[in-house]
Amino acid sequence: MITGEHEFEAEYGLPEPLPRGERLLWQGGPDGRTLAVEALHWRKLAIYFAILLAWRAENVFAGGGGVLQAAMASAWLLPLAVFAIGIALLVATLIRRTTVYTLTDRRVVMRIGIVLTMTLNLPLRQIDAAALRPGRNGHGDIALTLAPGVRIGYVHLWPHARAWQVRWPQPMLRALPNASEVASLLANALQASAISAARASGAKVTPLPLHVTQPVVSGDRPVAEPTARAA
Repeated sequence: MITGEHEFEAEYGLPEPLPRGERLLWQGGPDGRTLAVEALHWRKLAIYFAILLAWRAENVFAGGGGVLQAAMASAWLLPLAVFAIGIALLVATLIRRTTVYTLTDRRVVMRIGIVLTMTLNLPLRQIDAAALRPGRNGHGDIALTLAPGVRIGYVHLWPHARAWQVRWPQPMLRALPNASEVASLLANALQASAISAARASGAKVTPLPLHVTQPVVSGDRPVAEPTARAA
């Protein structure tokens, strides 16, 4: 499932060319600005340091000091704040440049990693469901629920993992532009894969209606589950 670091790619975002018969449905990556805000929280860092600076200045004023004293007391925090925020923005840029998500009619491929690049191959048959978390301006995240017995370490995935799902990590396509369109493609691919697997098993297939939902911002909703029923 996981391919180690590679020096070159036979095909962009993939460790080898697609096999004959496999179709590329979509390929893309995260938006750097959205990733910096939602995954690396640079705005929260900025607010945190702003509060610290204001608190230091307030203490000086409360002790009878003036503007100059307050500025001098807070000055030591400025380099630390700039460094922390700069690191967050730099990491977001590097993640954007090194990440490629690929969706085919058979699998989801995630080429991730800044220093140690790895490729995760997730066959559609190993994906139980997907959930869309929409954001602003059409951006959003798509979390993948893996089948029982399929597990990838959270450390290997971060930041391409759903937050707080450490015991059973969920790979996540982060900060996608036009996330709802990608979710629709994934939903259709999962449905087609489920129908194909049911037919291969010799069972009678009854396709179920496909629903691609627009979840509320306060929580995720399923966008896709294998939607075929074998009778």
